[in-house]
Amino acid sequence: MALNIYNIKKWSLMLMGHSILHVNQDLGRHFSTTELKGYYNNLTEKVNRLPHLLDGEELPTSPDESGGQVFFPVAIFQYGLGCYDLYLASENSDNRYLRKFMQCVNWAISKQEPSGAWNNFFFRYPQHPYGAMAQGEGASLLMRAYAHTGEKRFFVAAKNAIDFMLKPLSEGGTADGDILMEYTHLPTVLNGWIFAWWGLYDYVLATHDESHYKARLENSCKALEELLPKFNNSYWSMYDLAGHIASPFYHHLHIAQMQAMYIITDNIIFKEYAEKWQKEENDRRSHARAFVRKAWQKIKE
Repeated sequence: MALNIYNIKKWSLMLMGHSILHVNQDLGRHFSTTELKGYYNNLTEKVNRLPHLLDGEELPTSPDESGGQVFFPVAIFQYGLGCYDLYLASENSDNRYLRKFMQCVNWAISKQEPSGAWNNFFFRYPQHPYGAMAQGEGASLLMRAYAHTGEKRFFVAAKNAIDFMLKPLSEGGTADGDILMEYTHLPTVLNGWIFAWWGLYDYVLATHDESHYKARLENSCKALEELLPKFNNSYWSMYDLAGHIASPFYHHLHIAQMQAMYIITDNIIFKEYAEKWQKEENDRRSHARAFVRKAWQKIKE
């Protein structure tokens, strides 16, 4: 990325936690490990930061690389999941959130390609437009719509999204073996892999699958456990396997994701990483050291 005024502003907002794309996302408050309910990561702030959208037909937009605005699939999927959590928080009484959730669902259906994919990075990486994070979050959105309405078309679309996600990179999909790739041409990103895995988890949870999909779910989780040490250093978490340190936002997100993964899997390794990274987040020296290193990495890009 070029070092220009637009990117400096974008990076500054992200590093300081003021970007709408990087609002606080702690542990989800309404999810269940026995049925599809709320989401595993709390996305409600994405809705609360844009209250004017609730009473209209407008969907959230995101900045592109030149300072314009685009409809970014991941952002819309996350907004919809946040709406559904707020609907559940209202004890199913505030239909503004449900209506907006369904608007996001219908947008996802309209933008899904016949292959099951969403062109997620059309504005940034047009030669590499697909990603596992978009596929997984889109599937999570659609599976909740299916659970809520019983409409089969939402289930079919979610399954198609998962099937595309699990296709190997060599066949145009987003899976590098058992690793789910947020970017198909870049090193593995931790948060994107987990978001993608949650989409597969939702599918298995809702269908009670005991064959192919459950095996892929378990194998991917095992691969994640084995690679977690590579996403860790002595004082902070790493954003990806290319040596990029996590920004304060992503470090906080990693903690919440580890907490959710521990609840979902009951695997102690996720609890241990959550506690380690939480301790580091609360340590001023570790926080400052990570902030400076991340800012320097951004300047060098």
